[in-house]
Amino acid sequence: MTTKKVERRIKIKFRIRKNVNGTAERPRLSVFRSNKQIYAQVVNDLTGKTLASASSLGMEAMPKKEQAQKVGELVAKNAQAAGITSVVFDRNGYLYHGRIKELADAARNGGLNF
Repeated sequence: MTTKKVERRIKIKFRIRKNVNGTAERPRLSVFRSNKQIYAQVVNDLTGKTLASASSLGMEAMPKKEQAQKVGELVAKNAQAAGITSVVFDRNGYLYHGRIKELADAARNGGLNF
């Protein structure tokens, strides 16, 4: 049973995904956050493959915003190692503030263009 808050996020997610698609030239940087962790993937939607990823699993204990910043830096580093410099940002229905904004800013500072 889902709550109204989750249902609302899923509706927003589908609205975003109508317009945001990852290609080979500009893959999609998708973000998922749970209560304790944050995950980021660079996905080519045409082939359905994940090209680079990073998560806060196994990181030392730190505030969540710092965790998101580290994950943003890590996903940028992994994407550049895979030869990716430009992505499309998919916030996955979450509001663009807090941990999502920290991750996006850190990925931009790490060298990804979006």
